[in-house]
Amino acid sequence: MRFRTLFFRRPERTVDAPEPQPVAAPAVTVPVTATPPAERLPVRKTYKLFIGGEFPRSESGRTYEAEGQNVARASRKDVRDAVRAARAALPKWAGMTAYNRGQVLYRLAEMVESRAAEFAELCTGRAEVERSIDRIVWYAGWTDKLAQVLGASNPVAGPYFNFTLPEPTGVVAIVAPAEPPLLGLVSRLAPVLAGGNVAVAVASEAHPLAAIELAEAIANSDLPGGAVNVLTGSAEELAPWLAAHVDVNALDLPAPDVDLERAAADSVKRVHHAAADLQSPWEIAAFLELKTVWHPIGV
Repeated sequence: MRFRTLFFRRPERTVDAPEPQPVAAPAVTVPVTATPPAERLPVRKTYKLFIGGEFPRSESGRTYEAEGQNVARASRKDVRDAVRAARAALPKWAGMTAYNRGQVLYRLAEMVESRAAEFAELCTGRAEVERSIDRIVWYAGWTDKLAQVLGASNPVAGPYFNFTLPEPTGVVAIVAPAEPPLLGLVSRLAPVLAGGNVAVAVASEAHPLAAIELAEAIANSDLPGGAVNVLTGSAEELAPWLAAHVDVNALDLPAPDVDLERAAADSVKRVHHAAADLQSPWEIAAFLELKTVWHPIGV
């Protein structure tokens, strides 16, 4: 019996064609329009006090308008804080060698030089800035020469050595001249620092911005925090508290003032008056005490 082989062809499987996907539209970059300069509110600088190497606001929260800016108005509590900071910084600053103090003051001159354009906008111009820088450098050069000029080896009738040595007075309160804004403060501050003293300075009430700019340069120099403290506000309000403060050793005034000198006399302060633009080694000597040392020969 013959069998016939039958071949069956399987039906072909049909594959559905993929549905067409929607084509994404090309990304369109929307340019960001910069805010016109006229619509941007500038960040205005805040002019604060300079106490203990920091820039606090006045504890009273007071401010006043000066040279188109809001400036901190220091209070009696700020005076006390500044004097305390200065007293704490005195051992470190006075304990440096005279040569080292000169290097630090020279560094301060460098910092002012690097910001000369900013200082020029806050005072009478570039000429005042350059004279201020030169004055700092001039006093920096005197720091290690004071002992030779002001000191002495004194002849005595006896088997002794007798030496006179200059020493810092201590904390000096400075009432800065009203003008020039920068040079006036530098001329009063530099000799105080050159002698190893520390300072609490009351800036010009009408032109305080240059003083705070100088404080920022000081903060970036190598001066110990608290060696210089700058207060802004009313000199008429702040000066009597400095004059009467028992931890202030000397008072530097731009002009004689009977009431301030009487208050300073109660704690036996040294009072000095000087012109706004003055350069002399005797300005350093005004804030130095002369100590005499006796030593037996052969011991």
